[in-house]
Amino acid sequence: MKIGIIGSGNMGRSLGILWAEQGHDVFFGARDLEKGKAVAEAGHGTKGGTNDEAAIFGDILLYTVRGVNPAEVFSSTEVLSGKILIDCNNFDIPEGFAFPPIVQSLAEKLAAEVPNALVVKAFNTMAQEVFELAPTPLKDYEVSVFVAGDDSQARQVVMSLAKDIGFAPVDCGALRNARMIEGVGDFIRFLLISQLQNPYTTISVNTLPPAQQQRLGGRQTSNLH
Repeated sequence: MKIGIIGSGNMGRSLGILWAEQGHDVFFGARDLEKGKAVAEAGHGTKGGTNDEAAIFGDILLYTVRGVNPAEVFSSTEVLSGKILIDCNNFDIPEGFAFPPIVQSLAEKLAAEVPNALVVKAFNTMAQEVFELAPTPLKDYEVSVFVAGDDSQARQVVMSLAKDIGFAPVDCGALRNARMIEGVGDFIRFLLISQLQNPYTTISVNTLPPAQQQRLGGRQTSNLH
């Protein structure tokens, strides 16, 4: 796949290199031409340049620029038409982790700003240090990547990219559900920063086998079906 990385920070560089290692064509973009080219020196056939060039190049774009309207990132948002746009961002951490309820996710806000793109939420629930373990031994730990987007085919593409680098993708349905995914990202950062001080803390969603008996007594049927 042809992947454009929008933004030259840790997240974009890490995922871009990982995808390039798996044989994908990757173009690193930045606001500054030379900075984009510098990131591309990671090798594996990667290219580098401006954000506009990265957007034109990629069929799938990783948007790592937090809190910036795409109209300020590209010369024209028309360059995003029909592209899968992966949003991996989280809100800034408020003092005391006093997050307000998420009534509009960053991914939904991004989708409203570029309605001509297919926005998918993913890769926001782990610290970038985790990518150093990808794809092995990461795949042995079944670390979940939660994926939400209104276009089912776009979700499947992003899930495939997650699996390529050792993650266990979880289809979370419509983009509205990004509110909950971003809440999970907030919780993970709470654990990383205030509790465990361990950047390798992650979440793995697993399905257990059903209980064969009710040894704890009778229980009513759950409505979670």
